[in-house]
Amino acid sequence: MFRLKGVIPPMITPFKANGDLDEESLKQLVTYLNGKVNGLFICGSYGCGPLMSLEERKRVAEIVRKYASDDMQVVVHTGTTNARDTIELSLHARDIGCSAASAVGPYYYKYKSMDLIGYYGEILRATKDFPFYAYHNPQFQGYETELEVFKKLKEMGMSGIKDATFNIMQYATYQRELADENFDIALGTEAMWISAHALGCEAYIPGIGNVYPELCSRMYELSMAGKADEALKMQFDINKLRTIMYCTRSTQLAIYAIAELRGIIKAYPRSPFIPATDAEKANIAAGLKELGIL
Repeated sequence: MFRLKGVIPPMITPFKANGDLDEESLKQLVTYLNGKVNGLFICGSYGCGPLMSLEERKRVAEIVRKYASDDMQVVVHTGTTNARDTIELSLHARDIGCSAASAVGPYYYKYKSMDLIGYYGEILRATKDFPFYAYHNPQFQGYETELEVFKKLKEMGMSGIKDATFNIMQYATYQRELADENFDIALGTEAMWISAHALGCEAYIPGIGNVYPELCSRMYELSMAGKADEALKMQFDINKLRTIMYCTRSTQLAIYAIAELRGIIKAYPRSPFIPATDAEKANIAAGLKELGIL
């Protein structure tokens, strides 16, 4: 069975100052990450997926799959407000050779358990044998998805969950109640990797991996090799780096700023996000220099 493994950053989508998709910077970012991480999670929260049209999201997926190395897992976030559009994006991801699709719960309205089972069930029937993950992000979708819903979806053929609850007790419950050889739980942050790995996690999706893939991969390798003390030190260092990201109004904006500061790409988030200000960039740069990583 397909399983997510390793370090899989939620890749930012580069835009131009006028808001158009910046295809050249997207190619550069994918090329930069090749060989440094195990996969890419695209068109999600960091990737401004809900701010793009369906055609733009398809174009991003096509470019990433073309320029990502053959051994790179490419997971496409296909979540929308409705099952029809999510199915269209998921089938497109399958047809261009991506590894899996994943969808946050439908947003704007607040849905009950029976609605979510119907929504995801329709997607699972349409995508059939293509690996498909729920992306559980209560903050962004606007409500919690109950454990019993995930149990039912597992029975219906769902592959696993990307857990972005930032709740280690909830993650532990998912591992205890759901995880097996046919259903895996990827951690949706770098902040709790050591704890999640101790609970059985084999994949995490770190925003910092966009711009410091070497740090995220090293922490993963140390942890997987059983070098607990070294891995824990790296976890604390990475969490210090996460603190610096809050010099801007969101961690997503910080990643765009750090990508520019490190000379990876210079690109913009999509409106209504406003790029990091010069003062915010200066604060980020000072923090990175204090950590000795800029």
